[in-house]
Amino acid sequence: MILLIVFYHAMRCVVTGSMLRQIIVITSLTVLTGNALAGEGVIQRGGYLQRQDIQTFITMMVKTHGQSETKLRRLFGQAKRQQRVLDLVQKPAEGKPWSDYRPIFLTDKRIDAGVQFWNAHQEILDRAEAEYGVPREIIVAIIGVETFYGTRMGRFPVFDTLVTLGFDYPKRGPFFTKQLEHYLQMTQEESLPPLELKGSYAGAMGMGQFIPSSYRDFAVDFNGDGRRDLFHSVDDAIGSVANYFKHHQWHPGEEIISRARAIGNDHQALKANDRKPGYTLRQLKAAKVYPRGAVAPNETLVYLRLQGKDGLEHWVGHHNFYVITQYNHSVKYALAVYQLSQAIMARRRHRDQDISTSPR
Repeated sequence: MILLIVFYHAMRCVVTGSMLRQIIVITSLTVLTGNALAGEGVIQRGGYLQRQDIQTFITMMVKTHGQSETKLRRLFGQAKRQQRVLDLVQKPAEGKPWSDYRPIFLTDKRIDAGVQFWNAHQEILDRAEAEYGVPREIIVAIIGVETFYGTRMGRFPVFDTLVTLGFDYPKRGPFFTKQLEHYLQMTQEESLPPLELKGSYAGAMGMGQFIPSSYRDFAVDFNGDGRRDLFHSVDDAIGSVANYFKHHQWHPGEEIISRARAIGNDHQALKANDRKPGYTLRQLKAAKVYPRGAVAPNETLVYLRLQGKDGLEHWVGHHNFYVITQYNHSVKYALAVYQLSQAIMARRRHRDQDISTSPR
């Protein structure tokens, strides 16, 4: 614009020496300011499009998936770096000790809301359990932990989030770049606007907070309207969570986790809090850890040792506990889901009993 002004004045009038010097100074300041901002890492809208790694990614999407280069360039030209995302992804809640983590999810408000959600969608929950073999209370608890039953699905633009994490977070760049690849395919397959969807600071979406690859692989059209909509359809969200667990080998009717009693300090020799089952009952008993729940003779188990509000807690998890950690790899997350599921089920049962015994 400044160069056009110079040209205009040169053509229409005699430019004085002082005027020309002022124009040159203004032009120089503009260029220097732009360079300074770039040096500080401030990326203007469209800044990603000039990067070579983005150009390589666009080329891959065109060649591998047949996507429109023009559309992709338009999308990346509007991408904005999300500094808040970079801050949050390095401080997940799962880094808190169990004594601080548990109270986030085991609240009266979340339990009561879970009872209301169950009552409002009992028929669809019954159908999901019958079709997929996943308990209703687990489905409800997952949605309760993830989005407070669909009321808090995230406020970060998913496209910008995945671009930021894929290209400006080297620690997990390959994972998030792959999720960006899935996201662009997903939005095309589902006819969703890629710049409008909102989600978590990790790019998870909908009531069950599915990452793009999970959306593509496990989302189902559970209400039969021809769409897989995890943002607006409670039916689809419930069915999709159940489908996810089924595909990850949930064993219907089997135990999930139970408290254990530890005697002495021999338990310290055990590797605790590994989400993958690795101990037999005999090994646990040799370390003087005794599960309170039933254990199959040849079963391998997860051993948890967590610092709770009232001291050290010992837990023994089964295969289904491991399946919950497939949804989120944190054992604290899985234990919170289990405890919330039990609290919701207990409160719902208690209220049903109060209704059945109240005077008529």
